[in-house]
Order: sequence, then structure tokens, then C-alpha cells
Amino acid sequence: MSYILAIDQGTTATKAALVDGQGRLRALAQRELAQHCPYPGWVEMDACVIWRSVLDAAQEAMTRAGAEARDVVAVGVSNQGESVLAWDATTGDPLYPVITWQCTRTAARCRELSTPPMQELIRQRTGLVLDSYFAASKLQWLLENVPAVQAARARGTLRIGTLDTWLLWRLSGGHIYATDWSTASRTMLFNVRTLAWDDDLLTLFGVPRELLAAPRPSGAPYGTTDPGAFLGISAPITASAVDQPAALWGHGCFRAGELKITYGTGAFLLMHLGATFRLSARGLLTSLAVSREGEPPAYYLDGGIYSVGAAIQWLRHNLGMLRDAAESGALAASLPDNGGVYFVPALVGLAAPHWDRQVQGAFLGLTSAATRAHLARAVLEAIAFRVYEVVQAMEDDARVSIPEVRADGGVTQNDWLMQFQADLLRRPVRRARQAEMTALGIAQLAGAAVGLREDKSPQIAWDLFAPGEGAAQAAAFARWQDAMRAARSFC
Repeated sequence: MSYILAIDQGTTATKAALVDGQGRLRALAQRELAQHCPYPGWVEMDACVIWRSVLDAAQEAMTRAGAEARDVVAVGVSNQGESVLAWDATTGDPLYPVITWQCTRTAARCRELSTPPMQELIRQRTGLVLDSYFAASKLQWLLENVPAVQAARARGTLRIGTLDTWLLWRLSGGHIYATDWSTASRTMLFNVRTLAWDDDLLTLFGVPRELLAAPRPSGAPYGTTDPGAFLGISAPITASAVDQPAALWGHGCFRAGELKITYGTGAFLLMHLGATFRLSARGLLTSLAVSREGEPPAYYLDGGIYSVGAAIQWLRHNLGMLRDAAESGALAASLPDNGGVYFVPALVGLAAPHWDRQVQGAFLGLTSAATRAHLARAVLEAIAFRVYEVVQAMEDDARVSIPEVRADGGVTQNDWLMQFQADLLRRPVRRARQAEMTALGIAQLAGAAVGLREDKSPQIAWDLFAPGEGAAQAAAFARWQDAMRAARSFC
């Protein structure tokens, strides 16, 4: 049996999947990961723990499938996108914790730069907005504030970049120093029209070109895994991409206008645009989708939402209101309505289409009758409301009517939320029964490069949530918009 090994390195877990030549998932293993918040707004991860999780998850997946190292014929890697780190090329040691995409430590720096001319320059060249979400200001922070990084740079041993670059470097035993177009397009340093690092933006953020890895298409030969570094496996690495474009590929969204939503730590709404670069007029982003070597680049509209699964976990871990994440749906279903309680899910600010890092989370409409069930329902409703406003923005931008929504991610297991979402959107929501769309997408991409089955129309099993009448949900959305305005005026 020949297998593709897909490594999906995410914020809350690393997953490893073995997929056979027919595109079927044969084994899956995962390792949970923790984030650390040393100061308000700072979010970090331990790079050594991440690498250990890759090894452990991959080994467990192989054991479950009864696979040996020689059975792996290709490897694909997906990554968090905007998270960054620095390490020493001689020792291989991280020089500072991973600064994740959620971290807001550089928000003030982005505000300093946020003049209308600069915002427009960044928008025209990168398709992004000037925000600390992206890698550029975090890379600048590492270069300017970490003595170990500065010392390694002086020695000529500094390696710095997004997490895909770190993973490729470790998988290859230090022989691959590369990134892919989809990840580079999330740095705010990459010109998505010319497919090259942009000199003006590199100068703006003080990031030397020579420190950055070489970008290439997502589906391309990157090199070979080092058996001494990676579980005895010597196999070509043939795919690397950001997790969300990989999931878009896994969903079979290859045509302009097709939309998928991944409900995970955050929610990520991606609409395929085809080969046409188009800027958003509604606060959305335009980034590079998965493409293969020899093919023209493809683009997607992106509407990211920061706090989705993270908001549910906040209820559970920080406030102690839930035994587990699934209980939120049962609590919401126990109520006839929300009791006038609304939640603004701005635990780390608001992303698309608002891009407001100043606003903070808030419950509004609390009375003595409010219970934990009301708070849980308010959080779930707020997730659906945020998705609804991004879908509206996408339809306006693309000038299309989206007939249905394809959904995946751990939070989609909440049936109450999925039905509320369908009612609010007034269109069907199709939930993929196979939750690992990112891993399947990157495996399909990697497998095609070594001659295994490629399916441009993947057979996905769905659960259908048909929309109801939706009037009550629409009225609640209008009231929630009042809550949003109140929270934003408070900050």
C-alpha cells in the first residue's frame, strides 16, 4: 500500500493523515497544542512542542494504518498562515516562541503606519489590509526586539519566516528553506500580482529580502524528507499551503463563486475567484489560492473571523460555564429565544469586514433573568451573525448570489449552530461529514504530483441543514448590530 502523508499543523492541534491512492483517509492522529498569553493581546506557542507534535502525530497515524516508512510516497504540509518564528540554522533551536496569527502586540505599529496612501499601497500590492494579523509586523518585531535574533543575524545563522518554512526545514533536516505562494501572500510583504517579495514593503517593515525563503507554487517539488530527522521517511515533499486554501481545494471549490467556511479556532470564509485578481470594496481580502507548478495563479476572497471556537473555549475554560464545547448547543436549544442577550465576539478585536483591533468583547442585554444558557446561546448566535455579515459582503463584492454554503471544522458538529446559520442565511448549509478537509486537500495536491489519483470532483458526504423561515433570526441580527455599535463606541 502506498500512502500520502498529510501534516496539518494548526493553532490548537497538529493532525497527521494517511491517505491512500484512491484519496481515502486510512488513518488520522492528532496532538493538542496550547497557546500562551504572557501579556494581554500576546499569543505565543512553543516551536519545539509543535515539532514534537508533528513527529508524534505522524508516527501514530502510521501505526494505526500499519504503514512503514517506505510506504509513504509523498508528503504534504499545511500551516497556520500568518504565525511566525525565528531559529538558528546551526543549532536548529528556536530563538523565540512562535508569535501566532492571533497576537496583537504589533497593533500599535500598524496604527502608526496606517495612513490612507500606505493602506492603499498595501491593498493594491498584497490584497490585504494593514493589520497585525499578518506576518510582516511580527517579523519586524522579532528583528528589532529579540537579542537572540539579532545575534544570529550578526553571525549569519538566522532563519526567519512563517511556520511552513520552519516545518519544511525540519522535515528535510535543514536542507529546504522555502515557502509557498499562498503563505507568502499572507505576510503583507508579497506582491500577489508579480508573485515576488515587494521591495517597498520589505523596506517599510525592515525585513531584508535575503532573510526570506524562496516562494513557489503550492503544488511543486520542494525536496525530500530526511529519514534521520523524520521517522525514517525519505519521500518527496510535493505540496505546501496555508490550511484554509488547502481546505478550499479539499472541498472541491475550484470554480469562481464557490464558497467554503471552516469553523475552527476562528472562522474562515473563502470564495474562489479563479485566475482573476479582484480587490474587495467591502473590507475583505484577496489572497493566492492553491495552484500547481506550471499553472497560472488563482485567487480567493477571504473573510476571516477571529473568535469562533476560541469564544466557545473561552466560555468553557476561562469562565467555567461549559463541561465541554458540545454543551453549548444543548444550552442554546433549551431556550425559546435569546432573552435579549447579545455577545460581541471581539476577544482579540474584529477582523473582516471591520478590521478593528481596538474593540473588545462584550455581553449586552443582561438582566437578573439571564442564565449561563443565555450566555452560551449569545456566543453561538454571534458566531452565526459574524458569518452572515461576511457572506453578505462577499456577495456584494463578487456580484453573485451564493446558492449554498459548504462547511467544515470542529465547531460544525454543533447542530444547533448549523441550523441557526442556515435559517439566518436563508440558504442550505452543507456540513462535510469528513471533518479533515484541510488534510484531504493537501493530500490530494501532494498525491497528484506522484501520479496517484487526482479527483477534481471529490466525493464528499454531507449533512444538509435546510433553511427555515428566518424572520426571527433576521430580527435578532438587526438587534445584534446595535450591540456591535455599542461595543465599538465603548472603546
